[in-house]
Amino acid sequence: MVVLDIDTLWRRRSKIRGGVHPEPRKEATADKPIVTAFPLPERLYLPLQQHLGQPAEPVVRVGEKVLKGQVLAESRGAVSASVHASTSGTVAGIAEYPAPHPSGLPTPTIVLEPDGEDRWIEGEGEVDPFGLSPEEICARVDRAGIVGMGGAAFPSAMKLNLGWKTRINTLIINGGECEPYLTCDDRLMRERAAEIVEGVRIMLHGLQCPTALIAIEDNKPEACAAMLDAAKRHGRIEVVPVPSLYPMGWEKNLVTHLTGKEVPAGGRPTDVGVLLHNVATAYAVQQAIRYGRPLIGRVVTVSGEAVESPRNVEAPLGTLLSELLAFCGHRPERTARYVMGGPMMGDHLPHVQVPLVKRTSGILALTPEEIQAADARPCIRCGRCVSACPVGLLPLEMMSRIRAGQLDAAVNFGLRDCIGCSSCSYVCPSRIPLVHYFKYASGELMARQQAQQKTEWTNRLAEEKRRRLEKAKQAAAQRKAQASVKEDAS
Repeated sequence: MVVLDIDTLWRRRSKIRGGVHPEPRKEATADKPIVTAFPLPERLYLPLQQHLGQPAEPVVRVGEKVLKGQVLAESRGAVSASVHASTSGTVAGIAEYPAPHPSGLPTPTIVLEPDGEDRWIEGEGEVDPFGLSPEEICARVDRAGIVGMGGAAFPSAMKLNLGWKTRINTLIINGGECEPYLTCDDRLMRERAAEIVEGVRIMLHGLQCPTALIAIEDNKPEACAAMLDAAKRHGRIEVVPVPSLYPMGWEKNLVTHLTGKEVPAGGRPTDVGVLLHNVATAYAVQQAIRYGRPLIGRVVTVSGEAVESPRNVEAPLGTLLSELLAFCGHRPERTARYVMGGPMMGDHLPHVQVPLVKRTSGILALTPEEIQAADARPCIRCGRCVSACPVGLLPLEMMSRIRAGQLDAAVNFGLRDCIGCSSCSYVCPSRIPLVHYFKYASGELMARQQAQQKTEWTNRLAEEKRRRLEKAKQAAAQRKAQASVKEDAS
């Protein structure tokens, strides 16, 4: 177990590229214990796609009674994750329902009516995780429907499987939580440190990896102390404070800061023998492997000045965000913006009649004073966005190309490497929403790529059809010639 001294931290701080220091705004929820949302909602809305990859495939019918933890939809394909019942009840429908996304477009969703009994499905009981093989650990994580809970929502079993394909030397557990307002990971580390550390040990066993580093920002001394106490008996696990600089939680920042290794452009941490998971994911893994509990709920920060009693709430997946806000004393008349996640990288929601999903770390109801909306002014080419970019890009150059419709030129300036952290927008004195330009351009490029793929697919089908018709024509001509030869012979 290692804790770096403050001098070492300051020396390392100079090696971190870019970054900003937004106002933390964590004091409203940081010192309040996690509470359980109660009572259960009248309905839970469980989207079939709460993860990156293919949506899950329903395995229940409308009207079917289900138990807590029962599989409602199974993972489909290599990159997918199962969906489970957050409580016992009846499947009221499988239909389109608004997604927790800026578009607000509907997505296939299982609607569950709780029966109030909250009865668990029968399982095999508590097991010793370290008596399981690495293959069985990965299989159980897959069956539990666990995904990255820091926001990426990448299926965790697929990450653990990388341990067999790529040699992983270091497992990094991200407890940075650098986004303003959010404190759900902070409270989880303070209150459930032992479970998180056991989850880390299970991951190490599943990956057959020698070392784990738990990275916690140095503005969370209570969480750091709790994790240190829980990890002190395990020599393979080190708790490492990292500078409270946004976006410190970005995976490439953490890899470079903690290991000194540089992840190549367009590459992944696994290319340098490193794998990252979030602390909430480690907790979910521990609950799934030791107790057989799938991912059916999570801790979420409910905050913002339009919330009377901001706090961290543990709630079942599928709970409407409007109900979570009401539980904490939401004041709609004061709300100017809803954000799912943090204010820097979170999604602006058109409304909050959308469900809590696996990747939801926070729901913010922000007042006009908090968002400080202002009209954009012309760029003064001060270069602050360049200094703030953690990736080392030229945001002002990318923005000017995008405004001129030159998306390919923006790509040449590194558009595909942008992580959407909003550091450039935050420091811009002209209030230019730079990251909005980049998200728009990325969406346009993806649409072009999909259109191109569709065109190529259509052309390939047309070519195959032409070849089939040509082959059939040749076969018919050959049969006709053979028939003619037989007639002449007779």
